[in-house]
Amino acid sequence: MSEPPLHRKPATFRLDDPGVVVIDADDKGRPSRGTVQVTPEADHPALLPVPVERPVAPARRGLRWGAVFWSGIAGLSLLGAGLGVTQLIEDLFARSQGLGLLGLVFAGAAALALAVVVVREIFGLVRLATIEKLHLRAAAVLLSDDRRESRDVVQELVKLAHQNPHLARARAALQGHAGDIIDGADLIRLAERELMTPLDQEARRLVSTAAQRVSIVTAVSPRALIDVLFVFAASLRLIRQLARLYGGRPGALGMIALMRHVIAHVAITGGMAASDSLIQQMLGHGIAAKLSQRLGEGVLNGLMTARLGLAAIDVTRPLPFTALPRPALADLARDLLRKRDGEE
Repeated sequence: MSEPPLHRKPATFRLDDPGVVVIDADDKGRPSRGTVQVTPEADHPALLPVPVERPVAPARRGLRWGAVFWSGIAGLSLLGAGLGVTQLIEDLFARSQGLGLLGLVFAGAAALALAVVVVREIFGLVRLATIEKLHLRAAAVLLSDDRRESRDVVQELVKLAHQNPHLARARAALQGHAGDIIDGADLIRLAERELMTPLDQEARRLVSTAAQRVSIVTAVSPRALIDVLFVFAASLRLIRQLARLYGGRPGALGMIALMRHVIAHVAITGGMAASDSLIQQMLGHGIAAKLSQRLGEGVLNGLMTARLGLAAIDVTRPLPFTALPRPALADLARDLLRKRDGEE
């Protein structure tokens, strides 16, 4: 029979007391008589804090003379186009009143369409800016654990996801915790698990599909120019799909801004070239021996598209990755190589 464990009477002591000895759990030695033995316990992995990247606020710049120059050019172009249209309508009225009225109707329709396009572009830029600010605020709450700020962030996030019917159950579950006493950082993690899980799964599918499509097309296309144009078009389409998935509605100007942010993010996080470990993984699958040069180039183009898609997820996602795992390029590479091996 095993002997019952010995229980020591409760006692108080100071950690800086010379009579307190801290030993490891696997230490078989016995401390001297009259000392207090303290054995530290290892923290459970689930209770360890999750590292959170400190949000990097964009540097504030002063007057940008390039923007002033292009604004002036755009203003002069609009004035020139307006004067040209006015002169054309006057000439049409001089020839015939019917032609003048027809030209006036066409000019009004063009002006109305231009106003609608401008409003949509402004709305898209404002929505993208809202998502970016929401991301920064959520990252700041994860560091500060501010409960009030976290509730404001979650409310704005629910409003942002209100137009997505696939998130109705997630929104209801999240609103059910509105009256609970939850810390600020935990509320952000809860919102991420409830709202971002289906969106992240769909985003991973979109990136994997785009990478496979680029890999196949660039492997069979006969011209390098076709490869470049197709990769560019596929990248634009992927970024637009990811932005719409996470709540953004980018127009032409919004896509330009998104492309700048995505390319900057790729440059900051390691460049678009494949890493050494990824190349080793490709060689480990026997790609160099199985695939031709064109197929190898197609796989590499697919990996670059996947890398760009992962950067677009980081830029367009309204919450940082804390409670959910970040999509890894190695996982997408396995899918791409498995797809290629299956085709072989």
